[in-house]
Amino acid sequence: MKQKNKPYIAHFRVADKKEQTLDNHLREVAAIAKKLATKINVPEAGELIGLLHDFGKYSSQFQNYIKSATGLLNPDIDDDYVNTKALKGKIDHSTAGAQWVWEALGKVGKNGEGKLCGQILALCIASHHSGLIDCLKPEGVNGFKVRMDKEDEKSNLSECKHNADAIILEQAGQLADKPLMSAILKQIKLLTQQEQHGQLISETIKHFYIGFWTRFLFSCLIDADRINSADFEIPKNASYRNKAVSWIIAINRLELFLTEQQANDTPINAIRNTISDTCKNRAQDAQGIYTLTVPTGGGKTYASLRYALYHAKKHGLERIIYIIPYTSIIEQNAQAIRKVIEQVGEDYSWVLEHHSNLEPETQTWHSKLAAENWDAPIVLTTMVQFLETLFSGGTRGARRLHQLSNSVIIFDEIQTLPINCTHLFCNALNFLSTYTKTTAVLCTATQPLLDQLRSSEKGQLLILDENHLIPDVRQLFDQLKRVEISNKTKPEGWSEEEIAELALSEFKVKGNCLVIVNTKAWAQALYVKCSKTVDADSLFHLSTNQCSAHRSELFRRMRARLADGLPVLCFSTQLIEAGVDIDFASVIRFLAGLDSIAQAAGRCNRNGRLDTATVHVVNPSKETIDQLIDIKVGQEKTRRVFSEIDGKALLDPEVIALYFRYYFYDRADEMAYSLNEKQAGRIDTLLSLLSNNKSNIHREEPLQLRQSFMTAGNAFKAIDAPTQSVIVPYEQGEQLIAELCGLSTAFNAPGYYACLKQAQKFSVNVFPNVWKKLLEQKAVHEIHPGEGMYCLDERYYSPEFGLSTEPVGKTEAIIL
Repeated sequence: MKQKNKPYIAHFRVADKKEQTLDNHLREVAAIAKKLATKINVPEAGELIGLLHDFGKYSSQFQNYIKSATGLLNPDIDDDYVNTKALKGKIDHSTAGAQWVWEALGKVGKNGEGKLCGQILALCIASHHSGLIDCLKPEGVNGFKVRMDKEDEKSNLSECKHNADAIILEQAGQLADKPLMSAILKQIKLLTQQEQHGQLISETIKHFYIGFWTRFLFSCLIDADRINSADFEIPKNASYRNKAVSWIIAINRLELFLTEQQANDTPINAIRNTISDTCKNRAQDAQGIYTLTVPTGGGKTYASLRYALYHAKKHGLERIIYIIPYTSIIEQNAQAIRKVIEQVGEDYSWVLEHHSNLEPETQTWHSKLAAENWDAPIVLTTMVQFLETLFSGGTRGARRLHQLSNSVIIFDEIQTLPINCTHLFCNALNFLSTYTKTTAVLCTATQPLLDQLRSSEKGQLLILDENHLIPDVRQLFDQLKRVEISNKTKPEGWSEEEIAELALSEFKVKGNCLVIVNTKAWAQALYVKCSKTVDADSLFHLSTNQCSAHRSELFRRMRARLADGLPVLCFSTQLIEAGVDIDFASVIRFLAGLDSIAQAAGRCNRNGRLDTATVHVVNPSKETIDQLIDIKVGQEKTRRVFSEIDGKALLDPEVIALYFRYYFYDRADEMAYSLNEKQAGRIDTLLSLLSNNKSNIHREEPLQLRQSFMTAGNAFKAIDAPTQSVIVPYEQGEQLIAELCGLSTAFNAPGYYACLKQAQKFSVNVFPNVWKKLLEQKAVHEIHPGEGMYCLDERYYSPEFGLSTEPVGKTEAIIL
């Protein structure tokens, strides 16, 4: 028995058995993508790729599949019923639309102009489930041509043309013409201009810009598709999206808060107020890339927020995005901003925290609904998340890229940028600033020289001379000087016993002391050694083996004790030194890069309660850091600076600049993100793969875009090794794990989203070697089969040290 004639289906809502017709889905995605693509001045390009992205779903092959999967076809009576399990992921519905666009535009214009436009649009459509595909594969195969030449019996293009709604075809035909091509080519011409802010642009950078522009357009399509699909599943979602922001409300609340704070009239607060006022005044300036160089403790959080709010109002921007190096300070900064901006009873939250990648890259329907797309007025996320949005493969990160436009991006502690991402980062930020109405502010006490790189032809930041928000940095550092750096390094190094003795002596004399080490092993070892003489209430340990909620509680307890004058001895990895608002009377720092030592100094006498304080720099006799190249090179350059400064203060801006010159000069060859033969089929760089692919053996193929997008995306990792997020049973985390497990039979998307969002604070990112041990111990369990979400057995989480690879008791130390 043949199936009854029904409309072509795009999606099927399980809750009420309602169908979303393919015609409606295509039109609605086209409308959203058109709006989003306005950000790069090609709304019709967004409309066209939205209209054709699921064109392949007009095939009987796909319709039989979706109707069989949703019960609209009966296996007992319908001839067209298919085995959906066997066909899952095997029906191509993205090639047909890409082929349609390639055929329509490839013949328009002259000198290959139509082929360039057609390739860009076809790439977006063909890639909307996989992530951008390779134009040239590593071995030199023309991947784009292979996709466009796919046989009709596999892409079903002819059938789809026959079955498609006449209005869809007419609309697509009207769009795929010379005006669209002219609009795209106008943007490409801007991208490939010879100069930018007076600096010559190399061929490498021009090709990178075209590829990045393609990724931006791809982002518009991905987000439009995901939004429409999610809003069909949960219609009320639509009312919460893209809320208009009234920045004046936030400004008034911040100004009221600052007025109240000014009542606390201390010399340091007076300096902080001057910095804040300067930022407010400079917010009226044009958009661009700016630096905010302020000593630690100078009030950067509120000063940068003040700048961002006034700047967003001045230029009509959509959001403010804070990029923060570590999850450990996202919650602190988010709480500080919420305290000022948000009020109880408002219809929506001003602030979104995005801590970790709990949602897997291989997305299920559930995780697609729960995925974050940074649709909030103020977003706080990590540098890892930001870089993955710019460069990672797949669709999860790319979806968020367009949200970076029409924004103010505040980079907190910019010196923590991974060295291998330097050129990629600079090129991407220059692109966003120049072409998408994005303003960037690089905040730190130790400003890296990202506009003075040795290989500038590969990309460096374009920062105008007048774009330094604080002009007289030297005077500011002199005014805010509160500590001295004491170089206590010695040729033979310090033993564990000697370091513990120094820490206990400082603790006893000063009342509190912070020891910042380079490895988790040292933090645990010193904690255990001192636990024999220091009472448990006074002793603290911090590392990334603890979830964010756990560390936040430890910070809360430490701050309360410090405020009350109670003793505190803390051993921590470097997570505490960048931006954490805490004030110790004494700090001991293991030898590291001078920028890290300067950041550590920011945790010492932070609020100027003492006339002066000391940061003691020591070098342990034994330290396993061979794999920690940044720390190892940083130590070497710091030793060199120690030997050369001749009495100058170590925190002097000129000394910091000298350190970065040495550090960047020696590591210039690492800045383009090196790839090995396994990753790229040869020795190459990610920058090359994402630009002109000059090392590819078939780089002369008659292609306009030659990028190996997918190879680059798969190779890219914002940190040296990929991590796996696992939800840990720390306090509320245990309840969240139970709730997520309870959603397995009847999926509740709003509930799942809420749980997943909360679970970010109760997750730990685990490196591959540790993940392998946890799997071997059966210490982790997948919450739902196939979802890629994992939880940790409670026996493997220590109250002192967090996640462990062995079952732990309350006082055990398992060194990872």
